[in-house]
Amino acid sequence: MNDWTWDSAWPAPAKLNLFLHVIGRRADGYHLLQTVFRFIDRADTLRFMPREDSDIVLATPIPGVPADSDLTVRAARLLQHATGCRQGATIHLDKQLPMGGGLGGGSSDAATVLLALNHLWRTGLGRRELEQLGLTLGADVPVFVHGHNTFAEGIGETFTDVDLPAESYLVLHPDAHVPTAAIFGAPELKRDTPAIRPADWRHGQGCNDLEAVACAKFPAVGAALAWLKTKAPQAMMTGSGACVFAGFARRSAAEAALADLPAGLRGWVADGLAEHPLAKIQ
Repeated sequence: MNDWTWDSAWPAPAKLNLFLHVIGRRADGYHLLQTVFRFIDRADTLRFMPREDSDIVLATPIPGVPADSDLTVRAARLLQHATGCRQGATIHLDKQLPMGGGLGGGSSDAATVLLALNHLWRTGLGRRELEQLGLTLGADVPVFVHGHNTFAEGIGETFTDVDLPAESYLVLHPDAHVPTAAIFGAPELKRDTPAIRPADWRHGQGCNDLEAVACAKFPAVGAALAWLKTKAPQAMMTGSGACVFAGFARRSAAEAALADLPAGLRGWVADGLAEHPLAKIQ
């Protein structure tokens, strides 16, 4: 187990949705989902420095995102407020995961802040308490706190862990920023896929109900997916897009497909993780 300290580089890995079904909608407008989250070894990296005051400072702000709106800053302040902690931190974020890509980058960053500062500040919250805090920041935050590949239900906060085979993924990042609200708000979105029991799900089963809407609204997503399906018919979009992916049993097969990538498309190969790198941190 890693000896996680203030000097550590704290990972915030990406996720893929191995399927994503919309099975209904609550009265408050939130969609009821079923999905399997898979962590992969492509990640943002965070570093933390202690402060002599109680301020939360993001040393590497993202252009166009005010500090008060940044999920990393909000996560740190939320933990302070929930625990009465008066310690501060300066946060350095090395951003590798694209925004609006469906890889959960911002949510993963927020979860790593909660896990790291709970450990570094010794605020003593349990993982379930951190999951509940994370849910107030966004529906995808709890799964990154949870730390295991899992079948998720509800609005994404109810988990049944799953064992997944070793796989390598070719992930393509189309030239599009897909706002989640634009997809979930579309009248044509399919919202009545029959629910399945977590115990009945099998690897390779299911599709992404958001895919048709995203491909229609953002042609670059549809074009990337169409090309990827020529290499792997099981290819699909992750989350609400824009990234699309395909799994391969052998990394060499994923790399061979990447080598054929046409000009104008961006992509990379990542391996699936058995669990989040911080799954065992206390």
